[in-house]
Amino acid sequence: MRIIFFKLSGFFFFYFVVTGVYVIFLPKILQTVGYSALQIGAIFALGPLMRFLVPFLFLKKLDLTRNIFYMALCGGIIASLMFYLTIDNFYLFMFPNMLLGASSGLILPYIETYAMEHLQKEKFGRSRLFGSIGFMLVGIVLARHLDDVTNGLNYLLAGMVCTAFFAYLLTRDEPSTSSSHAPYERGLNFSKATFLWISLFLMQISFGTFYNFFTIYETAHGISLETTSYLWAFGVICEITLFYFQAPLFQKFNLLSLVKLGVGATIIRWLLLFFFPHSLYISYASQSLHALSFALHHTAALSLLYTLYRHKKLAAQFYYGISFGLGGFMGALLAGWFYGPYLYLYASFVAALSFLSLFFFKVRE
Repeated sequence: MRIIFFKLSGFFFFYFVVTGVYVIFLPKILQTVGYSALQIGAIFALGPLMRFLVPFLFLKKLDLTRNIFYMALCGGIIASLMFYLTIDNFYLFMFPNMLLGASSGLILPYIETYAMEHLQKEKFGRSRLFGSIGFMLVGIVLARHLDDVTNGLNYLLAGMVCTAFFAYLLTRDEPSTSSSHAPYERGLNFSKATFLWISLFLMQISFGTFYNFFTIYETAHGISLETTSYLWAFGVICEITLFYFQAPLFQKFNLLSLVKLGVGATIIRWLLLFFFPHSLYISYASQSLHALSFALHHTAALSLLYTLYRHKKLAAQFYYGISFGLGGFMGALLAGWFYGPYLYLYASFVAALSFLSLFFFKVRE
């Protein structure tokens, strides 16, 4: 168990190093290269779109096996290499972003399902927090070395290679076929949790303003890039804290209540950024809510889906596909469209719709 925990933690650390470079710094890199807000929104919509489309391939014919997982890891490395060659051309740069999105749509569901099976939800957070540490560290370190665009791409490639290495160590002894041999009904019955899926989708639309434009928004309101990286890091510290201590919450409260708490905190979070855009203290207060709006919400939502569906890998794929995929796609496009002084008012409105949807969802199982 300790060896599995170590390998999972190593995977999460480097996977979210890649995510940190992509989310925190790539928007600023693209702005430096000369991309417009709409172009940045379009680029960041492609990866989520691929994460949404890929799971449909697995509804009827395919299983997310170890071999397909390895193909996805190779795809992530190839996409990272292509970034060097295409970043100066908006249209060519679309292709590696699509490949990276498709690959990540397979990589993380495979590993998180593995983690849930071997660690259970109470211990899952303590392994997943190493991803938060990787995200935070790259945010602090790279902010001091982003004077050259290539530095950001170097960190992205190195993180992807290390991710693949730990993923291989973790899964090399697993069977090459699907790990679940129990019979199950092909596909997912979305109707049993329609409003939950709607809520997850809307939640990530609201997060499009954060993942794609938070760095640009903060620096536009007089906060330096280095200080903004500290804001990212502080949010992740709060996230790490909750990941570590969240087990008692899952023992005391039901999963749906925890999902509601995460969405409610997100509404408040976006409103703080809207009403106090120049306040560094309020920005830190807003980032503290990342513990609830991401860490708690993510674990609770994924755990709730695992209780609803027998085909857990497919449920995880569609969780990422519908929320981070389709929701992220729409969120990136709309964030680029709405970027301006009312950006986070719009985000809070979408989060409020997500919150309302949960009151129409009733757990029948």
